[in-house]
Amino acid sequence: MTAGGIALIILASAVMLFVIFLGIFLMRLTRSLGVITRDVDIIARETNDIMANANTLLDDVNGKVATIDPAFQAIADVGTSVSDLNEAVQNVTSKLRSKNTNRGTAGAASVFAAVNNLRKSKKNAKKD
Repeated sequence: MTAGGIALIILASAVMLFVIFLGIFLMRLTRSLGVITRDVDIIARETNDIMANANTLLDDVNGKVATIDPAFQAIADVGTSVSDLNEAVQNVTSKLRSKNTNRGTAGAASVFAAVNNLRKSKKNAKKD
């Protein structure tokens, strides 16, 4: 056997080993792709179920929010009314202060006396 013949046998053996390993690799790759395809199909189906449940839940939440929306609007209206009342009381208080600045504590006493007289007159009116 010559050196060229030995080299040819070695080359043929190497190609044969390469083809065998390539075949094994392709078979494993084919099996893995089959498993991955099945897993992706299962995940896609589960995702569809989850999305359907999420849509149902979202519709339910939207319905409940629409139900309680008037309550929040009423609470906002009450807050606005309280704010308006607070502003009116502040205006009246500032007017009383400006009128009674020159009178000092006697002015405050006269306001309390006027309120007391008004209360007494209402009591007397109820008795009659």
